[in-house]
Amino acid sequence: MALTHAVLEYTYGDDYLEAREEYRAAHLEVAWAAVDRGDLVLGGALGEGPYSGLLVFAGDDAVKLAQNFAEVDPYVVGGVVREWVARPWTTVVGQGAATPVRP
Repeated sequence: MALTHAVLEYTYGDDYLEAREEYRAAHLEVAWAAVDRGDLVLGGALGEGPYSGLLVFAGDDAVKLAQNFAEVDPYVVGGVVREWVARPWTTVVGQGAATPVRP
């Protein structure tokens, strides 16, 4: 299979900063394990607040990797994440683009 990318978007509750404390170490452990496997490229809080998170996955089926990650992520399991969605990301520009398009 060819390389694909996906984004996993998290929506946190207004109490995110307090709610995450119980789960943060376990969440980071799961996240760094995904990095070590080569599944997770980048992840973190997005914008001001923070009330959302964004994680970027790469692999043969990056959407499935993102879904599998969310299903076991302590932030999701523990209710810190209120909603999540994994979406394919068609990358066309950059060194790691799955389908590079040049002018």
